[in-house]
Amino acid sequence: MKLKGFGVVALIAFGCAVAQSFGRFTYGILLPAVRNDLGISNTIAGSLLTINVAAYLFGAIVVAAATGRLKLLAVMRIGFVFSTSGLVLAAASPGALVLGVAMFLCGLGGACIWIPSPVIASDALAPERRGLAIGLIFSGGGLGIVFAGQLSGFMRSISGDSGWRTVYLIQAAMALAVALLTFFFITHNQKSAPSKGGFGGFSALTRMRGWLPITMAYSFFGFMYILVLGFLSTRLEDDSNWTSGRASLAFTVVGVAMIFGGPLIMKLVGKFGPRNCLATAFTAWGLCCLLVLPGWFSPTLVLCVGFGLIFGGIPSIVTLYFVQNASLADYGPSYAAGTLAFGVAQMISPQMGGVIADLTGSFALVLVLSAVFAFGGSIAALSLPKQPNVSLTKPLMAPLVFDVSRR
Repeated sequence: MKLKGFGVVALIAFGCAVAQSFGRFTYGILLPAVRNDLGISNTIAGSLLTINVAAYLFGAIVVAAATGRLKLLAVMRIGFVFSTSGLVLAAASPGALVLGVAMFLCGLGGACIWIPSPVIASDALAPERRGLAIGLIFSGGGLGIVFAGQLSGFMRSISGDSGWRTVYLIQAAMALAVALLTFFFITHNQKSAPSKGGFGGFSALTRMRGWLPITMAYSFFGFMYILVLGFLSTRLEDDSNWTSGRASLAFTVVGVAMIFGGPLIMKLVGKFGPRNCLATAFTAWGLCCLLVLPGWFSPTLVLCVGFGLIFGGIPSIVTLYFVQNASLADYGPSYAAGTLAFGVAQMISPQMGGVIADLTGSFALVLVLSAVFAFGGSIAALSLPKQPNVSLTKPLMAPLVFDVSRR
């Protein structure tokens, strides 16, 4: 018996939790424990996150080319093999070198799982509900972050810093279960493999109205978000003397807010337009970064709600802009080029954060740097050409690195 409709969407959402929340964002909450247990510096700890996002970028490029030969479901299944193997290897890592290999596998698998997910999920529902399907799989990532935050806090309270391996072991078991369910209970009726929209796309990007400011805004987002999601927990524990349980709670609050960020901000976009909402979101992120510096408990939790809402909303706004302004033929390759710029930014950012923390002995300037990038993103957003407000009643295609509009 094969799953249909919302059953497929729910399982794909769990798959996205494996790809993004387990394979990438869990490391952010575990970073203090990993660093202390392995006896490594902040620079090396940041490098492990850099390896992960670099592998994701590499995976996106490979997947964009591979989908001309492989069906999307096959690519997703390959991704589960990589991600599950990476989580198992992380759980057994004796040192930073092996953990780096594990992070690479998780990043590569994350790209293979995530890129096909919106298409497979949206095809499981009627055309008028495709937008709902996309929103639900984004929510799966938020739920995964909530689970990772709570699990990390619980295991560290029992086992101390060495408990990070158990976190990855439990996530590996869950990833295996989701992978098996995907292999046996999900089908996808893809008539032919996509034939255009592989790696590249810069010529298509330059034909889009407002291509330079939206690409700059997307790059600023890549720089700013990972400086917070990758180092906020460490900042709270090291600089503000929070317990690991309280830091895990803050991470959980971010994840809960992410679940609602996309739908909420998209409603505001329908009223005020993507240009204004994008600029406001970037500015709000920068203010949150500065206001969270004192590390006061209750205000920090409130600000974590802001981080989650904004993190859930900005990618949706950027994608909407591409959908509205790129032609049908150019959408896939132009978004590929934008994704490449974003990927390079998020690959560089963790290394910068780790070096700054080691040089200054604090993570305060890491958050300040995130604020600077956020304000840069706001300027880029305000440089976008003005356009009339649009209705969001029509379903939107998901952000992909290849064109799936015609099948």
